[in-house]
Amino acid sequence: MATLLTWLGHAAFSLDVAGVHVLVDPFLADNPMAASKPDSLPADFILVSHGHADHVGDTLAIAKRTGATVISNAEIAGWFSKKGVKTHAQHLGGGHKHAFGYLKLTLALHGSGLPDGSYGGNPAGFLLTLPQGKRIYLACDTGLFGDMALIGDEGIEVAALPIGDNFTMGPDDALRAVKLIRPAHVIPIHYNTWGLIAQDPDAWAARVKAETKSIPHVLKPGESLTI
Repeated sequence: MATLLTWLGHAAFSLDVAGVHVLVDPFLADNPMAASKPDSLPADFILVSHGHADHVGDTLAIAKRTGATVISNAEIAGWFSKKGVKTHAQHLGGGHKHAFGYLKLTLALHGSGLPDGSYGGNPAGFLLTLPQGKRIYLACDTGLFGDMALIGDEGIEVAALPIGDNFTMGPDDALRAVKLIRPAHVIPIHYNTWGLIAQDPDAWAARVKAETKSIPHVLKPGESLTI
């Protein structure tokens, strides 16, 4: 059965995996690019890559409304647990079989302080093996690192990579990441939300086409890719 991966703007995604609804870093209410409002989305699980406000976003409100389980590192999971929502803690390199597939937390080069100043543990990316066996790599907020090649060795169907620069990889490093990961398809994220991270995703996509075998998909917020 196909999986629907929808970009909601910034670094937020929704996935429909055989009727299981997963949100990733649902920064929506205060996101000028957001395609959806936090009270309009179903959620069975919410993945939080790190503690920054533009990734924690509306997780708490959505989890309380839907009863979704929040999946993140142990520090962030503990922070949400104290706020009365269901959580599942993992850590870098650790995987677990959930209802939507096998999820492993990967390295990410970034920070993770929570909105109230609490310690947010290590930032992470997400490597998801879907029930049909295809793999999605959501790099989330990160700089370039050489072990992306090891992630690529898993055989990646779709990778979502930040291109905004200043806080994450920019276009040059994101192109190098594509060459390391070698995904069949790649989606640029974390750009144009604010002027500080303004980029031209179409120009980047043209470079991906010219220099790699990966197929780039420049999605507008609310657009989807079927996997």
